[in-house]
Amino acid sequence: MNKAIVMNEKDNVATALCDISEGSRPMIVGFKSGQGIVVKSNIPFGHKFALCRIAENTPIIKYGEVIGVSTAFIDAGEYVHVHNVESLRGRGDQ
Repeated sequence: MNKAIVMNEKDNVATALCDISEGSRPMIVGFKSGQGIVVKSNIPFGHKFALCRIAENTPIIKYGEVIGVSTAFIDAGEYVHVHNVESLRGRGDQ
């Protein structure tokens, strides 16, 4: 069974513990929803997907901390990466 993990109960993303195939419903360690999430695209090992709908300009939370801001609407189960998130970590301009 595919697996992912939620690092903190405040998180709105999960991290893939293995490659996860589009259309699958991975077991998510630390996620309290009984319905789970159907992923909407292939998620590579170590990458993130949304646990809920995330509006544009909304903080992306991992480890209970804001790691970036969405640049577009992200639906539950969608891949969360540089194409739809602007990072707030390691930037010298802010």
